[in-house]
Amino acid sequence: MMEWLEKILELLFSPWLFVPLVYPGLISVFIVLLFIIWLERKVAAKVQLRYGPLYVLKQLGGAIQLVADLLRYLFAEPIVPEEADRVAFVMGPILLFAAAYLPCVAIPVSGSFYAFRSDISLLVSLGLLTLVPAATLLIGWASNNKFSLIGGLREGYLSMAYEIPLLLSALSMAALYGTMDLVKIVEHQSGFSWGILRNPLAAFTFLLLCFMSTSRFPFEIAEAESEIVMGPYTEYSGILYGLAMGASYIKLYILSIIFSLLFLGGWEPCPPFLSRIGPVAPGLVVFVKAVAIMCVGIFLRSVYPRYRIDQAIRIGWHITFPLSIASVLLSLGVMWVG
Repeated sequence: MMEWLEKILELLFSPWLFVPLVYPGLISVFIVLLFIIWLERKVAAKVQLRYGPLYVLKQLGGAIQLVADLLRYLFAEPIVPEEADRVAFVMGPILLFAAAYLPCVAIPVSGSFYAFRSDISLLVSLGLLTLVPAATLLIGWASNNKFSLIGGLREGYLSMAYEIPLLLSALSMAALYGTMDLVKIVEHQSGFSWGILRNPLAAFTFLLLCFMSTSRFPFEIAEAESEIVMGPYTEYSGILYGLAMGASYIKLYILSIIFSLLFLGGWEPCPPFLSRIGPVAPGLVVFVKAVAIMCVGIFLRSVYPRYRIDQAIRIGWHITFPLSIASVLLSLGVMWVG
């Protein structure tokens, strides 16, 4: 019996299974969704003088409200409109969820524990995230609904405005570190020599674009309820809607981890007691930093109104794009100074 238990634990803690399944994979994603959506509702309710989630586990302030919502989505009938493209309509949310989740396989847990390591792991993780807007466009088109199509097109306009500056601000840090390997990037930041101190302009631009690319307020434009019902997800119900709704939070989670690795030192500094526990433990430091970044993003919902589509696109091309170019020049200047 003990031999079987040891084999199961060895299999579970093998990097190729632990990373996609536990951290930063499915289990940690589910925990983050439970906490962040609950906190977002609570913070927004507090600012707007409401109660927010309360009755599901009332002793902890409705902390498992999302579990109740998930059960409701699971048992609700997913309705496929008669005029919709059935295959694309059903597969769209699944592809959207997978596209938001997939980059986690390229993210290292610590310096010695990772499922996939490459000299271009930063580029791989950001490149996989570019599939998310394509899945959103597919969802909007497959519904055969004018409101869904408008919402999908809005996401397409926005993606062109944020993807190029996002990649530029990340690559400016890769140039500064001299590598696109996420493990080496973290090693370059040992001793509190964090990227946010080396190039604060790139950090600010990347963080702003994280919120813009994940429809955080004030950039919740593709699914602007007051203007176009529920954007590309207007026709969705049941678990298909649950997958579509959760994808933006997962993308925010992945981008927050990448931000932590690029600008906040990753698992550096790691407390000595965590280093002694095992190679997985330093990942807790990254996890805490990423959740803190997400908390900043969800707070914006309470204090900012939503931008119009033209305002958001103007911010993307007229503000963040020049800032990303400036961050590249700043990195080159730092390298030249030495």
